[in-house]
Amino acid sequence: MTLYSSPTCFFSHRTRLVLSEKNINMDIVSVQGPDLPEDLLDLNPYHTVPTLVDRDLVLYDSRVIIEYLDERFPHPPLMPVDPVTRAQFRLALYRIERDWYGVADELEQAEDSKQATRLKKMLKESILASADVFAVKRFFLSDEFSLVDCSLAPILWRLRSYGIELGAGGTAVQKYMDDVFSRHSFQESLTELEHEMNQ
Repeated sequence: MTLYSSPTCFFSHRTRLVLSEKNINMDIVSVQGPDLPEDLLDLNPYHTVPTLVDRDLVLYDSRVIIEYLDERFPHPPLMPVDPVTRAQFRLALYRIERDWYGVADELEQAEDSKQATRLKKMLKESILASADVFAVKRFFLSDEFSLVDCSLAPILWRLRSYGIELGAGGTAVQKYMDDVFSRHSFQESLTELEHEMNQ
């Protein structure tokens, strides 16, 4: 198995976090800059990372990849067995991608400070709007670490590099962050460039 992964992209980071959490060994090809490896261009029609290659199977959407890894390597499970709870987790993943990943992606591409300031405010408010959920259980929606946490953590890790401070309203989120960031799997998932983001 081979994973084509960017050392700074949160979509790649969440995939690497799932690999670390499940202790899956695979070749990770680091892809930086606009010049993609020739084989990746051939494998993925969208020319994006992460891209997972497992024999004849090629997957190139990070959510499809992490769900595949969870099913292919079932221990420890990162999604609940119960269909109703599973659906709620999938909805949470959808909302994280729409409300957080979308804004963070725009923020990273922002061309002027006015646009960046507006996007930082949007991301901060969206995170703080979920502060009550962070306070209820040890992890997001659950007492067990899940794919939802694997998706939240990379964005929360980047807040400092984005120049976002959560302030007093983010106490529960900060506690969650401290807990997740101290996990061995999370530390293992970080690239050198990602380490530098939170210095």
